[in-house]
Amino acid sequence: MTRLAAHATALAEALLAIALGGMVVMVFGNVVLRYAFDSGITVSEELSRFVFVWMTFLGAVIVMGRGGHLGFDLVARALPRAGQRACRILSDLLMLLCCGIFLHGAWAQVAINLNNRAPVSGLPLGWAYAAAVVAGAGLGLIVLTDLLAALVGRDSAWPRQDGGAVEPGA
Repeated sequence: MTRLAAHATALAEALLAIALGGMVVMVFGNVVLRYAFDSGITVSEELSRFVFVWMTFLGAVIVMGRGGHLGFDLVARALPRAGQRACRILSDLLMLLCCGIFLHGAWAQVAINLNNRAPVSGLPLGWAYAAAVVAGAGLGLIVLTDLLAALVGRDSAWPRQDGGAVEPGA
């Protein structure tokens, strides 16, 4: 399972790099065309926005998988091991609930907007909202994996991201 997650992360990172490169080419190319030739590619602005939405949501999933999102663990760290485990389980359950609500709303937006077309490219707007569905599912899988690890008493599936910070009193 860990190898599958590593391959999925590597694929998502490669897609993000390609998307960023594509955005740079589209936006820079459009700027050059506007200033040098007094023209532009209208669809590049719209496609850049779509790609940016996908990059944001995919990036959130990757950061979550690496344990890089902000968290407040001051109280949980002060508790004994059993209290830490209980807080972790409660936290994971609450995050799963949020992921479920988010996924439900994102799916509804995709369904609503599949027949709406973007004004310039004509692409279904549901494709932009589909990024939220993918992110909600990805985040939910990561949290579910951590919850299952907590229930069987294993350490967190998320790597710690201390950023080299020095512990107080050290």
